[in-house]
Amino acid sequence: MPEHSEDTTNVLVPVGALGGGIRESDVAAGIAAGAHAIACDAGSTDSGPAYLATGVSKYGRDSVKADLAILMRAQAAAGIPLLIGSCGTSGCDGALDWTHAIALEIAREEKLSPRIALLYSEQTPDSLERAADENRIEPLAPMSGVDKAVFRDCRHIVALMGPEPYIAALEAGADIVLGGRTTDTAVIAAVPLMRGRDAGAAWHAGKISECGGQCTVNPREGGVMIRVGDNGFIVEPLASPNRCSVESVSAHMLYENSDPYLLHEPGGVLDVRSARYRALDDRRVQVSGSLFEPAPYTMKLEGASGDGFQTLMLIGIQDPKVLAELPRFLGQMQMLLEQRVHATMGERAGAFTISLRPYGWSGVSGVPLSATPPQEIGLLFVATAQTQEIATQIAKNCNPYFFHMPLDLDMELPSYAFPFSPAEIERGEVYSFRLNHRVRVDDPMERVRMELRMPEAAHG
Repeated sequence: MPEHSEDTTNVLVPVGALGGGIRESDVAAGIAAGAHAIACDAGSTDSGPAYLATGVSKYGRDSVKADLAILMRAQAAAGIPLLIGSCGTSGCDGALDWTHAIALEIAREEKLSPRIALLYSEQTPDSLERAADENRIEPLAPMSGVDKAVFRDCRHIVALMGPEPYIAALEAGADIVLGGRTTDTAVIAAVPLMRGRDAGAAWHAGKISECGGQCTVNPREGGVMIRVGDNGFIVEPLASPNRCSVESVSAHMLYENSDPYLLHEPGGVLDVRSARYRALDDRRVQVSGSLFEPAPYTMKLEGASGDGFQTLMLIGIQDPKVLAELPRFLGQMQMLLEQRVHATMGERAGAFTISLRPYGWSGVSGVPLSATPPQEIGLLFVATAQTQEIATQIAKNCNPYFFHMPLDLDMELPSYAFPFSPAEIERGEVYSFRLNHRVRVDDPMERVRMELRMPEAAHG
């Protein structure tokens, strides 16, 4: 496979998620090394449904602006396209507009005049109901059916784009493409595919580089450059002290993927069963033999809605007798707390749950870490109810039992350590994913709306 920039399409991937931290020196190194485009992701469902339900970014505005400013300056200086997918974490319309507003602010401050394309992929309930009537929507595990009523329950619904909208935006003259919800790989594979590179190599390179430096030996040492040719690709780190190894590159197919050899994308399946990985030197890895098998075009649907309100309490426990019999203690506390709510609030409590999470013993895994009692635990109380007021009242009514319950009820009352006063912490509304489906489309642009804009104030 050719190793020179004129024989490959080179995409600079500076970070795994916009707002995660970009070093200007790494981007400059990538530009100097012959980058033809800059591409990165800005969103995910990793952190749960709240960001889709609310349309609020996981990352702070300051961190997103700092990263985006570096990339916009580099784009303008090098005259190469900048592509960003899943803007504002969720990629819903509001999150995309939020990112666009930041881009306009940077353009004014830096006196830049980029042509910016916006790719919207939020879906309406009406359009999805019609698609369901036409049997174009099917569930993905663990969902088991298509309930049209859910479309209207969701606060926001997005469809994951492939590379075609990004290609269309570049062909329309965009310098910067800000996309709604997009598969992580598509935003990176777009320019190589646009330039006619091998589809298997382009998609595989996109997958390997989707998290920036995660495919390197030192993941925190900046991003990577991918060089996509006609029958393979090369991946190398941007930071000079960092390096890629065969193991670090090949292992990334395991990341967020149930099958380490097959990756389903909107228009087909990436098959790496015949892929071969070879170290070119102590920094670069060459990959060949990847295949992309076309399939009917589908777009994954994600939707989220509100799901009650929560109030928290937290205590620290060091009592050796309690810690020696945690299962009995927790089971007893769970029963008594629920009884307390029913006795004090009755029907006013409505549908509620109480969850006890003993961090330091089994709070993360749900399985005891060992047979040996821990020296201490942090016990988290989580009340979920239909309103914030009810959730807080549940916590207040449970307060005496939560802070003072002994291992045996005929013992003197203990006091456990609580770090906050007041003890009740109102978490606010909580959310849940309601859709994990895919919709069949006849055209990759069918559920995408593109707008091409110029920053008005950037000309002055």
